[in-house]
Amino acid sequence: MTNPGGATNRPPRREDEDQAETRFRRAEPRVPPAGRVLPGMPLDFEDIDADDEPRLVRGGRYDRYDQPLRPWWRPASTAGRLFLTLAALTLSSSLAFAAFALNTCLERDARFRIAGTEDIQATGLTEVTRGQILPVFGADIGRNIFFVPLNQRRTELEQIPWIERATVMRLLPDQLRISIVERRPVAFTRHGDRIGLVDAKGVLLTMPAAAMAVHHYSFPVLTGIDPGDPPAARRERMAVYLRLMSDLDSTGQRLSDQISEIDLTDPEDARVLMPEQGKDILAHFGEDHFLERYQRYKAYIAEWRQQYPRLAAVDLRYDRQVILEMSSGKQASEADPSGAKPQAGAPAVDSTDASPSTAAPAGKTGKKAHKLKKPAALIPARRRAAAGVHRAGNETSIRTNWAQGG
Repeated sequence: MTNPGGATNRPPRREDEDQAETRFRRAEPRVPPAGRVLPGMPLDFEDIDADDEPRLVRGGRYDRYDQPLRPWWRPASTAGRLFLTLAALTLSSSLAFAAFALNTCLERDARFRIAGTEDIQATGLTEVTRGQILPVFGADIGRNIFFVPLNQRRTELEQIPWIERATVMRLLPDQLRISIVERRPVAFTRHGDRIGLVDAKGVLLTMPAAAMAVHHYSFPVLTGIDPGDPPAARRERMAVYLRLMSDLDSTGQRLSDQISEIDLTDPEDARVLMPEQGKDILAHFGEDHFLERYQRYKAYIAEWRQQYPRLAAVDLRYDRQVILEMSSGKQASEADPSGAKPQAGAPAVDSTDASPSTAAPAGKTGKKAHKLKKPAALIPARRRAAAGVHRAGNETSIRTNWAQGG
């Protein structure tokens, strides 16, 4: 505060403020200079606020003096550690002896022995008989039930053709239970004069003719599924067959019931024997679009048969052409053995031309064309008007006034 005369007036300091400041300054700790220790000063100060609990750091537990703490189970003295070691050895020896004694008791106990075949139960048997599965367990008669190799027996059971999956279980005290899942046949197979069955994976099954009659199976007959073929090849052919049957039955009309025989020798060409009035017609369905080609066949087969009484086969693998094979007569067109393929819509010769032409299925570029084995009449793409060819969408049929000499 300044008065008019220029002198500064300061508020008078009170006596109690001076005493409080003095006390505060006296309470401040004084740090000794570095490197100097005052007389009577301890070298280390203990933190009276430190927690007495041991600290847990990586690598173990430490006390407040940074000394490692031993585990609770480890004795501090040498005698204690020796006693602990002897106790551990005694316990492990006792357990080993108990396991050996239990194993010996179970092995020699007559209550756990398989006395005979009546102690082997089997469920799920329809085509497989007990006489076929009991030889698998011949070595287990009289054996302790705990020493029967279940996994090995299961593998041996699944080697029987009719067994698709098997489960073997122990039933204490002295019985075995076998659960069998049998294979389901999906078609007949023909090998020469022998008729058999085959499942969806291409496994060939045998059954007496009387048993087949009892089951009333209604399957197509497959050829081209031979026992000498590798399992992978049989599975591939059966996959084509299953796709064919699935496509034909996709409309719910059971169109597959009208198929009598299928040749799967070439997995890229399912050749189906279609029963017609008085004669069976061989239809080439390829490997896809089965329902579409079947409907095309049914739409025009009556007209084709009326126009060509000697019609023996129909090749439906072409999008814009249909090849008709005759049982006799001059061949109109055959596939080139060299494998050359024309472009889609390439011209083809009619039945009056002696030179053969090439016709390849659409979408099969790079694959060898199927060579026809019988004379055929080809629907020409370039003579539709002159030859009387009728087209409905991508389908082609033959008029009665076309290729009269074929």
